[in-house]
Amino acid sequence: MQEQNLFEYAVIRVVPRVEREEFFNVGVVLFCQKKRFLDALFYLDEHKLRAFCKEIDPEVLQEHLSAFKEICCGTPSKSPIASLDAASRFRWLTATRSTVLQSSKVHPGFCENPQQKLQQLFEQMVK
Repeated sequence: MQEQNLFEYAVIRVVPRVEREEFFNVGVVLFCQKKRFLDALFYLDEHKLRAFCKEIDPEVLQEHLSAFKEICCGTPSKSPIASLDAASRFRWLTATRSTVLQSSKVHPGFCENPQQKLQQLFEQMVK
């Protein structure tokens, strides 16, 4: 039996009008300190986005999701946040904010394989 590892995850949401508090899920970010794992998966359904909020440009939103992924993976980018350690990047990405891209509260769990767990959560929460 493989070891169970503590992980934390949050669902990434598009919130077109913050004041209305309506959203739909577009991704999941998962952090497992013991395995030194931090990654995110995204899927932007442009048909759903247009039906939900015509004012948001899908290309601009996709750019924001790409920046989120770069920070998550620590890819050298325009953001100084990408150079922080994985735990700090995860905390920054999941911090409460009033923007079009928001995260759910952080949820804990245990898993053997963080990559598989990320894929499973992505299928359950986004697809």
